[in-house]
Amino acid sequence: MEEERLVSLRELEERLEYEFKERVWLDQALTHTSFIHQTNYSNRMSNEVLEYLGDAVLNLAVSHLLLQEFPEAQEGNLSRWRSHLVKQSSLAFFSKQLRLDQYLLLGKSEILDNGGKKASILANTYEAVIGAIYMDSGFDQALKIVRSHLGPYLGSEHFSLMTSHDYKSLLQNHVQKALGLTPQYRVLKESGPEHEKQFQASVLIGGEIKGTGWGRSKKLAEQEAAKNALKDLNGNTQIPDIK
Repeated sequence: MEEERLVSLRELEERLEYEFKERVWLDQALTHTSFIHQTNYSNRMSNEVLEYLGDAVLNLAVSHLLLQEFPEAQEGNLSRWRSHLVKQSSLAFFSKQLRLDQYLLLGKSEILDNGGKKASILANTYEAVIGAIYMDSGFDQALKIVRSHLGPYLGSEHFSLMTSHDYKSLLQNHVQKALGLTPQYRVLKESGPEHEKQFQASVLIGGEIKGTGWGRSKKLAEQEAAKNALKDLNGNTQIPDIK
């Protein structure tokens, strides 16, 4: 069973673009504490320590990459950008991209509770994998892997999406630059009682609806519509959650 498990991780190594010298590190990184507590695998270790280590490695690696990409940036901006890149929703996004949930070992309670879809577990697993790479090969290799994951988003519109809280401004800048147009917003629908009212809004570009969204206020609905319009304009590329 253990040997089969280690062999099955080869596919994940290909996705990571890193081959472990000691694959047990990767196996540990994918072992949730609930699996240890609810099975007879007493010889196993959970990913908690690797998660702790990975958190530190990730913060250092991201700081390094941001300084390389934005050498003139002020310390406050660098700290803010780093916090967005290493926050739970961002790390869960990278975890989903790597499909780490397919290899995660969970206890029965977490399986029943859809633990493999929880942002907290996905983010912690990503940190643990980075910690595992560090233990296997050191910081330079971990930095290389983090760069391969985050690099495409630095200095791009994706980075703006991850470091901004205003989809409407991002959409307006994008559309004005590309088409010379200004997005227009309309409220399509209201539903629910007064204390729990929901709004649906749409955004039109050149008279054509490019995105719709729901929210507890008109402003939130418009932000969701703008987010979906950005996704549409970027060829349905998954947009990281920036809320």
